[in-house]
Amino acid sequence: MSSLLDRESLSLAQAARRLGRRPAAWATAAGGLAALALVIAGLVAGGALVASALALAGVATAAFIYLARARFGDRAERRRIEDIIREEQEKVVEVLQDAPIGFYSVDAEGRFLLANQTFATWLETTPRELVDGGVRLHQVIADELAGDLAPYDPFAATGQDIGEVTLRGRRGRLIQVHISQSLVRVPAGAGDTGAGLRTRSVVRDLTPQRQWEQALERSEHRFRSFFEQAPVGIAVIDREGELTACNRTFRAMAGVPEDAADRLLGRPVGEIIDERDRREVVSRLADAVRGKGEGKPPLQVRMAGVEGLVAALFVSRMEHPAEGVSGLILHFIEVTEQRNLELQFVQSQKMQAVGQLAGGVAHDFNNLLTAMIGFCDLMLLRHRPGEQNFADIMQIKQSANRAANLVRQLLAFSRQQTLQPRVLDVTDAVSELSNLLRRLIGVGVELKMVHGRDLGPVKVDETQLEQVIINLVVNARDAMPDGGTVTIRTANETLTAPIRRGEDIMEPGDYVVIEVADTGHGIPEEIVDRVFEPFFSTKEVGAGTGLGLSTAYGIIRQTGGVIAVESSTDADHHGSSFRIYLPRHTGDAAGASAESEPAAAGDLTGAGTVLLVEDEDPVRLFSARALRSKGYRVLEARTGQAALELLDHQAAEGAAIDLLITDVVMPEMDGPTLITRVREKLPGMRVMCMSGYAEEALSERVKLAGDVHFLSKPFT
Repeated sequence: MSSLLDRESLSLAQAARRLGRRPAAWATAAGGLAALALVIAGLVAGGALVASALALAGVATAAFIYLARARFGDRAERRRIEDIIREEQEKVVEVLQDAPIGFYSVDAEGRFLLANQTFATWLETTPRELVDGGVRLHQVIADELAGDLAPYDPFAATGQDIGEVTLRGRRGRLIQVHISQSLVRVPAGAGDTGAGLRTRSVVRDLTPQRQWEQALERSEHRFRSFFEQAPVGIAVIDREGELTACNRTFRAMAGVPEDAADRLLGRPVGEIIDERDRREVVSRLADAVRGKGEGKPPLQVRMAGVEGLVAALFVSRMEHPAEGVSGLILHFIEVTEQRNLELQFVQSQKMQAVGQLAGGVAHDFNNLLTAMIGFCDLMLLRHRPGEQNFADIMQIKQSANRAANLVRQLLAFSRQQTLQPRVLDVTDAVSELSNLLRRLIGVGVELKMVHGRDLGPVKVDETQLEQVIINLVVNARDAMPDGGTVTIRTANETLTAPIRRGEDIMEPGDYVVIEVADTGHGIPEEIVDRVFEPFFSTKEVGAGTGLGLSTAYGIIRQTGGVIAVESSTDADHHGSSFRIYLPRHTGDAAGASAESEPAAAGDLTGAGTVLLVEDEDPVRLFSARALRSKGYRVLEARTGQAALELLDHQAAEGAAIDLLITDVVMPEMDGPTLITRVREKLPGMRVMCMSGYAEEALSERVKLAGDVHFLSKPFT
């Protein structure tokens, strides 16, 4: 369009120079021609063609003045000037007809007197149909006009001369336009019978602008949606570190309700961070402004508004092409659960390490206790009750048995104790225990038993289960120094989906639940997750070992069950509840119970040759003496290699060995390797393993064909 205007302006300038031979004649312009020039100029007022139209008006006026005064001039020159004027008029008409803006003029009745091709095209018609067809302005404008007061003025109601209206085409097409108009009155006698009122209106199509605005609005809405609904916290801060914008997730992390969201804006971002991490965050933000934060890992920060909430903070610069760094964009990703899982994993590793340590310590202790208890038994065979030595020996043996119980607790915690499971009815087991429990809790505490109906059988070590229940009831009693109620409930529970109970995941299935609840002061929330840790106790120093609950946890987990705790310290409802979930046994209860029932002890006196392999000298000496006292011939070996040499020597002499008793953990050659080597030579050899570890812990190591019996240390 600009090039077209340049060409038109050049043509008009050339015409002006051609007509400039008679400049004196232009000084006295006729009124009619001057009016024509003003009309032409008015049609394009406010448009892009003002300069060209004014030039054309000047040329036309000068030309007509020149023609009017050149009555006796040269005809050839007059014809040449007429051709120039006609040529320029055609160019102007072409420009005005196809201009990118619309022009129209209506009279006082709203009838179209003039319209260019662009305006008519928008109305899906032609300029001739608008002018000659008697079309009125109110017929093409979809908006309501000011009634009969001003049928020529779409803005009569507002008193303005510019505004936006909606045009309606002949086929119903609607188009939003901007109209700028001016009103003129033609001189009297202009030829029209109207009031002499005319409009000169310039129309601009707003469709591209509206499309841009709608696209911008959609883009802004899309950005706002992404920003507000992002699952991570987003905050924008200026160079001074003050918040200028933030989304909903960030406000939730900051602990600010939606109705008070404006309180965050303008605040330093450091106030949102816990004071323990504030200095490091401020330092990271300062580095980011200076461009030194690239490649640094995210910070894990604690939020001040929500207790326990931890977020990973990512910092990026927000740069403006002209202004440089205008601020920073902060992304907060909540990692509270991840951090808790990491802590749980570390805790699990720590517990596993403690369990391995406990198992190793228990193994060594069991060797020592086996010798202590064994030699006490041998000494008691030579001393009768009433003797002074008998009482001393019994005191030593009782102390050793107490130590053995402590070792069993360590093994239970590390899930390495030897269990003797059998199928039993929980209701019967708890009922038989009730009398003992009442004596333990004393007269100040009430014991309630609530038995569920149709409880399924469970397969557990009854002695170990009783120990767990006793530990829980004793803890409940200690939590109620002023008296209260301990309630033991049993029930069936079925899970259809995995569920978390404490730190463990329960798989779907049928469970029998034993709950021990009290009305004590409750366990504080900050330590409730630590109650199953070994040596952790809320009691006073000297009032407990801190192994009661950890032992219960180890026993239940080794059985295949889950134990969980719930506690409250509220004034209205306080107390603790421990729930034991045992898998329901689906086999034959009667058959399994009878099968697992240990055989009654009989006379152990016998005959035969026993090969005893034990690296601990006190244990080997005691065991050998005990076997010899019952009539057995005993061959002793300190290592597995020595046992194989004895075996070869006996075979060479034709002497048979009836039983191999070997320790499991030995230097150079362990028990499973020795058993394998022996059975390669004597496939029918009967074998018994003895160890301070649990039989279940050794089942993966003792992968041998045939029957292998197990004897747990310490033994009498």
